[in-house]
Amino acid sequence: MEPEKINALFYGLKSAQYRVGAYSHTKRIEQLKQLKKALANTYRTRIHQALKDDFGKPSTEVDLTEIYPVIGEIDQACQHLKKWMSPTRVHTPITIWGSTSYYIQEPKGVCLIMSPWNYPINLVFSPLISALAAGNTVLVKPSEHASKTSALVGEIIESIWPLDEVAVVLGGIETATALLELPWNHIHFTGAPSIGKIVMTAAAKHLSSVTLELGGQSPLIIDQTADIMDCVQKLAWSKWINAGQTCIAPNHVWVHRSKYTALIEGLKAQIDTAYQNTENRSESYCQIVNKKHFDRLSEALHQAVAGGAEIAMGGTTLTEDRYIAPTVVVNAPKDCALMREEIFGPMLPVLIFDDLREVIEDLKSQEKPLALYFFSKNKKNMDLVLKHTRAGSTCINHAVVQYANGHLPFGGSNNSGLGKSHGVFGFREFSNQRSVVKTWHNGLLRLVFPPYTPLKEKIARWSIKWL
Repeated sequence: MEPEKINALFYGLKSAQYRVGAYSHTKRIEQLKQLKKALANTYRTRIHQALKDDFGKPSTEVDLTEIYPVIGEIDQACQHLKKWMSPTRVHTPITIWGSTSYYIQEPKGVCLIMSPWNYPINLVFSPLISALAAGNTVLVKPSEHASKTSALVGEIIESIWPLDEVAVVLGGIETATALLELPWNHIHFTGAPSIGKIVMTAAAKHLSSVTLELGGQSPLIIDQTADIMDCVQKLAWSKWINAGQTCIAPNHVWVHRSKYTALIEGLKAQIDTAYQNTENRSESYCQIVNKKHFDRLSEALHQAVAGGAEIAMGGTTLTEDRYIAPTVVVNAPKDCALMREEIFGPMLPVLIFDDLREVIEDLKSQEKPLALYFFSKNKKNMDLVLKHTRAGSTCINHAVVQYANGHLPFGGSNNSGLGKSHGVFGFREFSNQRSVVKTWHNGLLRLVFPPYTPLKEKIARWSIKWL
């Protein structure tokens, strides 16, 4: 889209921000319910088809990972929005006696949401719900890599909101660059840490606040007390849903030596059950999104094998179908791409440990991950991992499901992200907590206004003494 049209959309949103910000909770809920109807009924079949066209995503997986989480966000916002928008009363100190103190949640203003391709419905509409619940006007930039779905996102939004309330801009890097030149009040970006740094640099020019949902190498640890069959089922599901193209998917596994053989054999059996074989793409397994990402992942796998890694399971790659089988890699060199970078694909390196403290020390030397997973029956070990590691979120004896709880804050820490999403946390992220002091009496503070007499000096000393 031409910069002139982008500017026109931006200033349209800017001119409408105070009108939209004054909408009652009833009006905001009414719009969110229209979105729920659009996703769950009117456009559901077309959403299935768009995601199948973009990267072969199974319709059941679309319902579970794209539509259902968004409906959950809408329902939670509709149930609690009146309370979220209400003023919050706080204590008033004696020094300003005669006043009432509280804060209100006001909209940040004009917001930009830049969403990724891997969950192109979920990761557009979830932050949009928070932004609209908070009373903002919003411009949405979906990913160009899921073009059919992004076009449908635009159609859905245009069917509910006028252009000066919510607008959609389609395009690639040039469009994103043009958008980042504008003075947004808040930017919500989901994607790679490297691009997150570009977004944050651009935001700094205008002192725009940001929410960055990034990623990193989210590890999964299996200690000697874990129920390995339970772990295998949950690991296989969480890793290979969406063909591993999930920011919170386990990136690699640390397994205690005593559980290593059972883990490998269990994963082989589980993959056979879930996807029937690894020679051809199952109807329950999606494609790699495009040739660029397919080539990147294939090259990383070949590099690891050339460096001495062994493929314990899978390894099949089919260029014409953009298919990479669920793959388990062992003995991968530490300097290969699979071990240095976030994989964001269906390869799973497995590492062996003898002492849990070895793993903890390794994690301390890495960037904080978006998620950390730990399978164990030992409470002491659970406490050790929680106390001595840091991550955006953690599951114990499960993986990925923390995202499904909209009552929990979701987001990273430093390299894996800034800010939180979901439920009231997303609402607050798109809001400014505006403090208000309302004085109904002259109060005590006037007793120490200048000129400073000996009596006022005594009052000041007394105040400090009794704080």
